[in-house]
Amino acid sequence: MRSALDTLRRDFGGDIIEPGAAEYASASRSVLTSGSPAYVLRPKSVADVRAGVRFAAGSGLLLSVRGGGHAFAGFGTNDDGIVIDLSGLAQVEVIDKERHLVRIGGGATWGQVATALAPHGLAISSGDTKSVGVGGLTLTGGIGWKVRKYGLALDSLVAAELVTADGEVVRASAEENPELFWAIRGGGGNFGIVTAFEFAAHPTTDVFHGRIAFPAAEAAGVLQGWADYLRTAPEELTSIASFANPFAGGPEAPVEIFVTFDGDDPELVARALHPIRRLGTVIDDDVALKPYADTLVDGATPPPGIRLVTRSGFADKESVPEVLRILAEVGASEGSPFIAVRSVGGAVSRVPADATAYAHRRAELMFVTTTLGPGPVVEAARPALEAIWARLAPHADGAYANFLASATEEDVAAVYPTGTYERLAAVKRQYDPGNLFAHNHNIRPQ
Repeated sequence: MRSALDTLRRDFGGDIIEPGAAEYASASRSVLTSGSPAYVLRPKSVADVRAGVRFAAGSGLLLSVRGGGHAFAGFGTNDDGIVIDLSGLAQVEVIDKERHLVRIGGGATWGQVATALAPHGLAISSGDTKSVGVGGLTLTGGIGWKVRKYGLALDSLVAAELVTADGEVVRASAEENPELFWAIRGGGGNFGIVTAFEFAAHPTTDVFHGRIAFPAAEAAGVLQGWADYLRTAPEELTSIASFANPFAGGPEAPVEIFVTFDGDDPELVARALHPIRRLGTVIDDDVALKPYADTLVDGATPPPGIRLVTRSGFADKESVPEVLRILAEVGASEGSPFIAVRSVGGAVSRVPADATAYAHRRAELMFVTTTLGPGPVVEAARPALEAIWARLAPHADGAYANFLASATEEDVAAVYPTGTYERLAAVKRQYDPGNLFAHNHNIRPQ
């Protein structure tokens, strides 16, 4: 180990942070999880990433790769292992103005991307939080404020540069290593460290964004009407329904319908939002025109000792009514988790099911429950949460990896149906036969 560390110090041009260093306390944790890794490596170049991967492969220690560090399951840190923190690789560059091609470093966040692209009048359909990493979100999906018009973040990906488990640099695209390109669009960080992404951005105007709120007592009708309307709504409209917010009254919290209309025509947005505003008694409405970058919110870091348990599922057209009925009933009860339901469909569903490793193209909705609090509070709530998901199970299909706080075999099976998993496992065997990249929703080499 000593000789390997000496080699790393010789070849690594970035920062090597060990316990006792001044910056270790902040470097050792991800956004949602505390850790105590033996080494945190912050590369400044692709060569540094290669050196870090070779060191990790030879050490036998658990390796975590950190982009934005928002993984609910805590993948961005560990105890007694190695963390490769990509935050130093965050460049955003327009490399082809005519085709709107953008090259983004593997450690960039979506806030950095939105800010950099705004002067060019460009955007990429991404998530909804500034500090979320481009890598973590893209590699497993990317459901954001333009998802119904432009699809998932990974649907805009045209190429990627990876450092694989043997420390080599590989390019993946439709023409180069196409099976690897298929795998990284949904298969997560199982196949290497992406040091750069190339996306096809799209021209954007300002967008209409905000919330339309209704009384909690009207939740059942508002939710069903909202979902029915989204089935035929203009694809410029993307929406999230949230309720049972514990910080706004729990079961008495208003039903908040957040909307983004991808366009700046007030007449078009008025027509698109009229059916939503008619769903019930509007008690607040702050939808306004704003730059797309301003739709992304700041991410919050929970105080020490606070845990978040997040779980997700998908609903197709046939399951939507029953899923929403159960969620509305749960949200009206004391002790309900925070509930959010996201619209999908649209451009997502037009991509062939086998075109990428993202396996949930038929879903109309993705729904999430979140329980948070000190450890004992979260544990006390677990039986009730399990009972909620037992009710949802017959109507839910799969899970969205970006909203899962655990990574059990059952979770992995929910994210990746059997056929998808088997194809991913074959790619894993080629690029990471020793399963170096295992701290994730893990695909085991077969």
